[in-house]
Amino acid sequence: MSTILYNLDPTHSEVGFRIKHMMFTNVSGKFNDFNVSLSTEGEDFTTASVRFEAAVSSIDTNNADRDNHLKSADFFDADNFPKMIFESKKINANSDGTYTLSGDLTIKEVTRPAELKVEYSGFLKDPWGNTKIAVSAEAKINRKDFGLTWNAALETGGVLVGEDVKILAELQFVKQ
Repeated sequence: MSTILYNLDPTHSEVGFRIKHMMFTNVSGKFNDFNVSLSTEGEDFTTASVRFEAAVSSIDTNNADRDNHLKSADFFDADNFPKMIFESKKINANSDGTYTLSGDLTIKEVTRPAELKVEYSGFLKDPWGNTKIAVSAEAKINRKDFGLTWNAALETGGVLVGEDVKILAELQFVKQ
């Protein structure tokens, strides 16, 4: 079986996140500068090898002050730790048609195991003859596990920033 390589289609892809703010609402954001490499053995998605890299400085929550705070040493410390990286180790097919992608997530040079639930679309030819695949992925991590510990207590109890971060990705790839 031959290895198939896929290039990310950045115009049809995004990687974002959601986190609780003040214990009762969610704030969303995304990374504008990222890349994902994907390869499979033949057309079997369970053989997929995935590597994701995001430039932490490209974080975008639609609020410049918040983005600058997230890039600061209080959170990502983008000047000293410019990349967030995920490298796959294993992918398993689930009985509901989804997949579990297991690997290592590195943020601020702290590496922890992470699992993503992945929906895989299969293959599709676009109107220009390119073979494409698409995946939707989501995961939940605890930001404190990666040294992102800054917070502020609220007068009414609770904290300003939640611990759990939901990661959401919509990715489209073109077969090489």
